[in-house]
Amino acid sequence: MINELKNRRMKLLEGKPAPSMVCIFSGRAPMKSLDQAYPFFVDRNFFYLTGIERSNMILVMRKTPSGDYTESLYIEPYDELLAKWVGPRMKADEASAISGIRSIRDVGNFENDLNGIVSNSRGSGKLNVYLDLWRHHADQADTPAHTLAAKLQSRYPSTVIEDIQGDMAAMRAVKSETEIEWMRKAQESTRIAIEAMMKHAYPGVNEGELEGIFDFALMKQGVRQHAFNSIIAGGERATTLHYEENNCVVEDGQLVLIDLGSTAGNYCADISRTFPVNGKFTDRQKEIYNTVLEAQNIVIKNAKPGLTMGDLNKMVIDYYESRLDDLGLRHEGKRVGDYYYHGVSHSLGLDTHDICTEKERTLKPGMVITVEPGMYIAEEGIGIRIENDIMITEDGCIDLSSDILRTVEEIEALMAK
Repeated sequence: MINELKNRRMKLLEGKPAPSMVCIFSGRAPMKSLDQAYPFFVDRNFFYLTGIERSNMILVMRKTPSGDYTESLYIEPYDELLAKWVGPRMKADEASAISGIRSIRDVGNFENDLNGIVSNSRGSGKLNVYLDLWRHHADQADTPAHTLAAKLQSRYPSTVIEDIQGDMAAMRAVKSETEIEWMRKAQESTRIAIEAMMKHAYPGVNEGELEGIFDFALMKQGVRQHAFNSIIAGGERATTLHYEENNCVVEDGQLVLIDLGSTAGNYCADISRTFPVNGKFTDRQKEIYNTVLEAQNIVIKNAKPGLTMGDLNKMVIDYYESRLDDLGLRHEGKRVGDYYYHGVSHSLGLDTHDICTEKERTLKPGMVITVEPGMYIAEEGIGIRIENDIMITEDGCIDLSSDILRTVEEIEALMAK
């Protein structure tokens, strides 16, 4: 794994002009209240390049004016007293053993070292500094990268600030064998927990109870981190795509839509299933369910390199269009978009909606994407989504979720036990 991490770091610097510096922060958990902090989640780009999952670290990679490559990892110093309260910080030799980075520096030296890097680049052309400057929302709080960018522009206006997001997206989109193995493990732990939830379901169960069964089944496997907040939606609530209240009773005869996933090595599974809370689909539920299932089968059968995620989505829309009349859903001028209002695929990896630019929407071997057609009929209280995760191969795809039951017959048989 160390060699793979080293190769990733070298690849990221390929083609960068000299002098250049790439700076990636591991992040810190924001404070919640008084002396309590929110849970820490390592910056996924930092983890991808170092294999380390600790806060307040900085990865610095440089292409020097002479064209040489250097790399350093800045970490917090070991504190004996603090270790007695919250556990030990990572030591320098541990950080080197995981990442393969030999130069381990005190994070308190970063500011002075940065000044030295800028000074040493004078007379060799403008220093190009690459940072992850992505914002999901315009009013999102500044990250350490945003703060550093502003500081560099103020103190050293001759530096050139570049966004590393596109480079990271291109690298992370295509998964290695190691990454795929972690993703398979996440699939398996998710499968076990989904089956536990289905077996526990009964008319009158609260969505939160089902969520608790899923969580407990993961914890029994030693898994504490979810890929994202679980969606457990009964009846008409399943027509809200990102319903997360998970606190209502599911009545007899209603369907339960679940959208959830485990992680392994920080790699995500993203699975949706829909099942009857009483263990038996009605004829109408079965009719809609099998329509969604067939749409998914069409996409999985035809996904291959060179197609775009838009091409896959069109397959779903075209199939639904052919079925609306038979399903009795074309009344009052209704169209496919009234029952299906999201895309069928997104990238999957270290993030559930993994880092992706328009380039990564064209499929290549090694990419992992979701296949998640749905159909949502609010007036009938029916919301159905079926989601599997697939890996694109040279001539098609492999369904990583194939062991997770999804047909009507499989679900009813499990719930009858």
